[in-house]
Amino acid sequence: MDVRHLKYFLAVVDHGGFTRAAEHLLIAQPSLSQTIKGLERELGVSLFHRIGRRVVLSEAGQELVGPARVVVRDLDAARAAIDDLKGVRSGRLDVVAMPSPGIEPLTSMIAAYAKTHPSVTVSVDAAFTPEEVADAVRTGGAEIGILGSDRPFRSAEVDVTHLEQQPLVLIVSPQCDSFGDGEAIRREDLEGHRVVASQRGSLMRWLVDDALAGGVQVEIAAEVAHRTSVLPLVLAGVGHAVMPSSWTPLARQMGLRVLGIEPTTVLHVAVLSRPADLTPAAQAFLEVAARHTADRRRPS
Repeated sequence: MDVRHLKYFLAVVDHGGFTRAAEHLLIAQPSLSQTIKGLERELGVSLFHRIGRRVVLSEAGQELVGPARVVVRDLDAARAAIDDLKGVRSGRLDVVAMPSPGIEPLTSMIAAYAKTHPSVTVSVDAAFTPEEVADAVRTGGAEIGILGSDRPFRSAEVDVTHLEQQPLVLIVSPQCDSFGDGEAIRREDLEGHRVVASQRGSLMRWLVDDALAGGVQVEIAAEVAHRTSVLPLVLAGVGHAVMPSSWTPLARQMGLRVLGIEPTTVLHVAVLSRPADLTPAAQAFLEVAARHTADRRRPS
Protein backbone atom coordinates (compact mmCIF):
# COMPACT_ATOMS: atom_id res chain seq x y z
CA MET A 1 0.00 0.00 0.00
CA ASP A 2 1.37 3.41 -0.93
CA VAL A 3 0.14 6.97 -0.70
CA ARG A 4 -1.17 6.89 -4.27
CA HIS A 5 -3.53 4.07 -3.31
CA LEU A 6 -4.80 6.11 -0.37
CA LYS A 7 -5.27 9.22 -2.50
CA TYR A 8 -7.27 7.23 -5.04
CA PHE A 9 -9.36 5.70 -2.26
CA LEU A 10 -10.12 9.13 -0.78
CA ALA A 11 -10.98 10.51 -4.20
CA VAL A 12 -13.70 7.87 -4.59
CA VAL A 13 -14.98 8.73 -1.10
CA ASP A 14 -14.96 12.50 -1.63
CA HIS A 15 -16.47 12.44 -5.13
CA GLY A 16 -19.10 9.82 -4.42
CA GLY A 17 -18.05 7.25 -6.99
CA PHE A 18 -15.46 6.04 -9.48
CA THR A 19 -16.52 8.13 -12.48
CA ARG A 20 -16.22 11.53 -10.84
CA ALA A 21 -13.12 10.47 -8.93
CA ALA A 22 -11.42 9.40 -12.15
CA GLU A 23 -12.33 12.72 -13.77
CA HIS A 24 -10.87 14.59 -10.79
CA LEU A 25 -7.68 12.51 -10.84
CA LEU A 26 -7.40 12.82 -14.64
CA ILE A 27 -7.06 9.05 -15.09
CA ALA A 28 -9.14 6.39 -16.82
CA GLN A 29 -11.88 4.86 -14.70
CA PRO A 30 -10.70 1.24 -15.34
CA SER A 31 -7.27 2.21 -14.00
CA LEU A 32 -8.83 3.66 -10.87
CA SER A 33 -11.01 0.59 -10.36
CA GLN A 34 -8.01 -1.73 -10.71
CA THR A 35 -6.04 0.32 -8.17
CA ILE A 36 -8.85 0.11 -5.62
CA LYS A 37 -9.26 -3.63 -6.22
CA GLY A 38 -5.52 -4.06 -5.70
CA LEU A 39 -5.74 -2.14 -2.42
CA GLU A 40 -8.65 -4.33 -1.31
CA ARG A 41 -6.67 -7.50 -2.15
CA GLU A 42 -3.68 -6.22 -0.21
CA LEU A 43 -5.80 -5.37 2.84
CA GLY A 44 -7.93 -8.50 2.55
CA VAL A 45 -11.21 -6.61 2.89
CA SER A 46 -13.73 -4.87 0.68
CA LEU A 47 -13.63 -1.10 1.04
CA PHE A 48 -16.80 -0.39 -0.94
CA HIS A 49 -20.13 -2.09 -1.50
CA ARG A 50 -20.96 -1.80 -5.19
CA ILE A 51 -24.69 -1.26 -5.71
CA GLY A 52 -25.34 -0.93 -9.42
CA ARG A 53 -23.42 2.16 -10.49
CA ARG A 54 -23.22 3.43 -6.93
CA VAL A 55 -20.60 2.68 -4.32
CA VAL A 56 -21.07 2.79 -0.56
CA LEU A 57 -18.30 2.57 2.02
CA SER A 58 -18.07 -0.76 3.81
CA GLU A 59 -17.38 -0.88 7.54
CA ALA A 60 -13.68 -1.42 6.79
CA GLY A 61 -13.75 1.51 4.34
CA GLN A 62 -15.24 3.78 6.98
CA GLU A 63 -12.45 2.84 9.37
CA LEU A 64 -9.81 3.59 6.75
CA VAL A 65 -10.99 7.11 5.87
CA GLY A 66 -9.60 8.89 8.95
CA PRO A 67 -6.14 7.25 9.00
CA ALA A 68 -5.85 7.66 5.21
CA ARG A 69 -6.51 11.40 5.46
CA VAL A 70 -3.90 11.74 8.21
CA VAL A 71 -1.27 9.85 6.17
CA VAL A 72 -1.90 11.90 3.03
CA ARG A 73 -1.91 15.17 4.94
CA ASP A 74 1.26 14.26 6.83
CA LEU A 75 3.02 13.57 3.54
CA ASP A 76 1.80 16.92 2.22
CA ALA A 77 3.14 18.52 5.42
CA ALA A 78 6.53 16.93 4.89
CA ARG A 79 6.65 18.17 1.31
CA ALA A 80 5.50 21.63 2.39
CA ALA A 81 8.24 21.75 5.03
CA ILE A 82 10.90 21.00 2.43
CA ASP A 83 9.37 23.50 0.05
CA ASP A 84 9.42 26.08 2.84
CA LEU A 85 13.14 25.51 3.33
CA LYS A 86 13.60 26.10 -0.39
CA GLY A 87 11.68 29.33 -0.12
CA VAL A 88 8.58 27.98 -1.89
CA ARG A 89 5.45 29.21 -0.09
CA SER A 90 2.69 27.59 -2.08
CA GLY A 91 0.19 24.83 -1.50
CA ARG A 92 -3.33 24.42 -0.19
CA LEU A 93 -5.02 24.93 3.17
CA ASP A 94 -8.27 23.07 3.84
CA VAL A 95 -10.68 24.88 6.16
CA VAL A 96 -14.19 23.92 7.30
CA ALA A 97 -16.48 26.65 8.65
CA MET A 98 -20.01 27.19 9.88
CA PRO A 99 -22.02 29.84 7.97
CA SER A 100 -21.89 32.86 10.29
CA PRO A 101 -18.24 32.56 11.38
CA GLY A 102 -17.61 31.93 7.69
CA ILE A 103 -18.70 35.54 7.12
CA GLU A 104 -16.61 36.89 9.99
CA PRO A 105 -14.04 36.40 11.37
CA LEU A 106 -13.03 34.02 8.56
CA THR A 107 -13.14 36.71 5.86
CA SER A 108 -10.80 39.02 7.81
CA MET A 109 -8.44 36.17 8.67
CA ILE A 110 -8.22 34.90 5.07
CA ALA A 111 -7.58 38.47 3.89
CA ALA A 112 -4.72 38.85 6.39
CA TYR A 113 -3.40 35.39 5.54
CA ALA A 114 -3.43 36.08 1.81
CA LYS A 115 -1.20 39.12 2.26
CA THR A 116 1.65 37.05 3.71
CA HIS A 117 0.93 33.77 1.87
CA PRO A 118 -0.42 34.85 -1.53
CA SER A 119 0.49 31.55 -3.23
CA VAL A 120 -1.45 29.34 -0.81
CA THR A 121 -4.96 28.40 -1.94
CA VAL A 122 -7.46 28.42 0.93
CA SER A 123 -10.28 25.92 0.32
CA VAL A 124 -13.31 26.43 2.59
CA ASP A 125 -15.85 23.65 3.04
CA ALA A 126 -19.20 24.07 4.82
CA ALA A 127 -20.47 22.54 8.06
CA PHE A 128 -23.59 23.38 10.01
CA THR A 129 -22.91 22.19 13.58
CA PRO A 130 -19.90 22.42 15.92
CA GLU A 131 -19.76 18.64 15.95
CA GLU A 132 -19.41 18.49 12.15
CA VAL A 133 -16.52 20.98 12.29
CA ALA A 134 -14.74 19.07 15.07
CA ASP A 135 -15.21 15.75 13.27
CA ALA A 136 -13.78 17.13 10.01
CA VAL A 137 -10.67 18.37 11.82
CA ARG A 138 -10.32 15.21 13.91
CA THR A 139 -10.51 12.88 10.90
CA GLY A 140 -8.27 15.00 8.69
CA GLY A 141 -10.98 16.28 6.35
CA ALA A 142 -9.73 19.78 7.14
CA GLU A 143 -6.78 21.17 9.04
CA ILE A 144 -8.56 24.26 10.35
CA GLY A 145 -12.13 24.54 11.61
CA ILE A 146 -14.13 27.67 12.42
CA LEU A 147 -17.30 27.27 14.48
CA GLY A 148 -19.86 29.19 16.47
CA SER A 149 -21.66 27.77 19.51
CA ASP A 150 -23.95 28.87 22.31
CA ARG A 151 -21.19 28.34 24.87
CA PRO A 152 -17.37 28.10 24.76
CA PHE A 153 -16.57 24.98 22.74
CA ARG A 154 -14.39 22.32 24.34
CA SER A 155 -12.90 19.11 22.97
CA ALA A 156 -10.41 16.50 24.15
CA GLU A 157 -9.60 15.47 20.55
CA VAL A 158 -8.71 18.76 18.84
CA ASP A 159 -7.08 22.01 19.89
CA VAL A 160 -9.52 24.88 20.46
CA THR A 161 -8.66 28.57 20.41
CA HIS A 162 -11.46 30.96 21.30
CA LEU A 163 -11.55 33.92 18.92
CA GLU A 164 -14.42 36.22 19.87
CA GLN A 165 -18.02 36.58 20.99
CA GLN A 166 -20.67 37.84 18.58
CA PRO A 167 -23.89 39.26 20.10
CA LEU A 168 -27.08 38.36 18.26
CA VAL A 169 -28.74 41.31 16.52
CA LEU A 170 -31.99 41.99 14.67
CA ILE A 171 -31.69 42.87 11.00
CA VAL A 172 -34.81 44.92 10.36
CA SER A 173 -37.09 44.63 7.35
CA PRO A 174 -37.10 47.89 5.35
CA GLN A 175 -40.90 47.90 5.52
CA CYS A 176 -40.87 48.27 9.32
CA ASP A 177 -40.56 51.56 11.22
CA SER A 178 -42.16 50.57 14.52
CA PHE A 179 -39.02 50.07 16.64
CA GLY A 180 -38.41 53.75 17.39
CA ASP A 181 -35.06 55.52 17.28
CA GLY A 182 -33.17 53.39 19.80
CA GLU A 183 -30.22 51.15 19.03
CA ALA A 184 -31.66 48.05 20.71
CA ILE A 185 -34.95 46.27 21.36
CA ARG A 186 -36.12 43.73 23.89
CA ARG A 187 -37.39 40.33 22.84
CA GLU A 188 -40.97 41.25 23.70
CA ASP A 189 -40.75 44.07 21.14
CA LEU A 190 -40.91 41.34 18.48
CA GLU A 191 -44.59 40.83 19.36
CA GLY A 192 -46.64 40.65 16.16
CA HIS A 193 -43.63 40.80 13.84
CA ARG A 194 -42.66 38.38 11.09
CA VAL A 195 -39.16 36.86 11.05
CA VAL A 196 -36.98 34.89 8.67
CA ALA A 197 -35.69 32.08 10.87
CA SER A 198 -32.71 29.76 10.66
CA GLN A 199 -33.15 26.01 10.92
CA ARG A 200 -33.66 24.39 14.32
CA GLY A 201 -30.45 23.73 16.21
CA SER A 202 -28.93 27.16 15.55
CA LEU A 203 -28.54 29.76 18.28
CA MET A 204 -30.48 32.28 16.19
CA ARG A 205 -33.46 29.93 15.94
CA TRP A 206 -33.21 29.21 19.66
CA LEU A 207 -33.71 32.92 20.44
CA VAL A 208 -36.84 33.03 18.29
CA ASP A 209 -38.18 29.83 19.84
CA ASP A 210 -37.36 31.11 23.33
CA ALA A 211 -39.34 34.28 22.65
CA LEU A 212 -42.28 32.18 21.45
CA ALA A 213 -42.05 29.98 24.55
CA GLY A 214 -42.14 33.15 26.67
CA GLY A 215 -45.45 34.17 25.13
CA VAL A 216 -44.17 36.61 22.51
CA GLN A 217 -46.26 36.12 19.39
CA VAL A 218 -43.66 36.04 16.63
CA GLU A 219 -44.67 34.78 13.20
CA ILE A 220 -42.07 32.70 11.34
CA ALA A 221 -42.51 33.86 7.76
CA ALA A 222 -39.74 31.73 6.30
CA GLU A 223 -37.39 29.05 7.59
CA VAL A 224 -34.13 28.75 5.65
CA ALA A 225 -31.12 26.47 5.92
CA HIS A 226 -29.02 28.52 3.48
CA ARG A 227 -27.85 31.63 5.31
CA THR A 228 -27.15 33.35 1.99
CA SER A 229 -30.93 33.55 1.54
CA VAL A 230 -31.51 35.48 4.76
CA LEU A 231 -30.52 39.04 3.81
CA PRO A 232 -32.24 38.94 0.38
CA LEU A 233 -35.44 37.80 2.11
CA VAL A 234 -35.17 40.61 4.67
CA LEU A 235 -34.45 43.11 1.90
CA ALA A 236 -37.55 41.88 0.05
CA GLY A 237 -39.67 42.65 3.13
CA VAL A 238 -40.48 39.05 4.07
CA GLY A 239 -39.51 39.65 7.69
CA HIS A 240 -36.79 40.56 10.16
CA ALA A 241 -33.89 38.21 10.92
CA VAL A 242 -31.99 37.36 14.09
CA MET A 243 -28.32 36.94 13.14
CA PRO A 244 -24.87 37.22 14.74
CA SER A 245 -23.30 40.68 14.69
CA SER A 246 -20.83 39.46 12.04
CA TRP A 247 -23.60 40.12 9.51
CA THR A 248 -23.94 43.78 10.51
CA PRO A 249 -21.54 45.37 7.96
CA LEU A 250 -23.08 43.45 5.06
CA ALA A 251 -26.62 44.27 6.20
CA ARG A 252 -25.80 47.98 6.46
CA GLN A 253 -24.19 47.95 3.02
CA MET A 254 -27.57 46.77 1.76
CA GLY A 255 -29.25 49.71 3.53
CA LEU A 256 -30.79 47.61 6.31
CA ARG A 257 -31.13 48.74 9.91
CA VAL A 258 -29.46 46.63 12.62
CA LEU A 259 -30.55 46.67 16.27
CA GLY A 260 -29.19 45.00 19.38
CA ILE A 261 -31.41 42.52 21.23
CA GLU A 262 -31.68 42.66 25.02
CA PRO A 263 -30.89 40.67 27.06
CA THR A 264 -27.77 39.94 25.03
CA THR A 265 -27.19 36.46 23.66
CA VAL A 266 -23.75 35.73 22.21
CA LEU A 267 -22.30 33.29 19.70
CA HIS A 268 -18.92 31.94 20.85
CA VAL A 269 -16.53 31.67 17.89
CA ALA A 270 -13.50 29.38 17.97
CA VAL A 271 -10.83 27.98 15.66
CA LEU A 272 -10.02 24.26 15.78
CA SER A 273 -6.90 22.39 14.68
CA ARG A 274 -5.18 19.05 15.10
CA PRO A 275 -2.99 18.83 18.23
CA ALA A 276 0.12 17.95 16.19
CA ASP A 277 1.65 17.52 12.72
CA LEU A 278 0.10 20.59 11.13
CA THR A 279 1.35 21.73 7.76
CA PRO A 280 3.28 25.02 7.66
CA ALA A 281 0.26 26.55 5.90
CA ALA A 282 -2.02 25.62 8.81
CA GLN A 283 0.49 26.80 11.41
CA ALA A 284 0.69 30.16 9.66
CA PHE A 285 -3.10 30.43 9.68
CA LEU A 286 -3.19 29.81 13.44
CA GLU A 287 -0.72 32.68 13.84
CA VAL A 288 -3.13 34.89 11.93
CA ALA A 289 -5.97 33.70 14.20
CA ALA A 290 -3.89 34.53 17.29
CA ARG A 291 -3.24 38.06 16.01
CA HIS A 292 -6.95 38.45 15.25
CA THR A 293 -7.81 37.50 18.83
CA ALA A 294 -5.18 39.85 20.25
CA ASP A 295 -6.47 42.72 18.11
CA ARG A 296 -10.04 42.09 19.28
CA ARG A 297 -8.95 42.21 22.93
CA ARG A 298 -6.83 45.35 22.52
CA PRO A 299 -8.60 48.49 23.81
CA SER A 300 -9.75 50.84 21.04
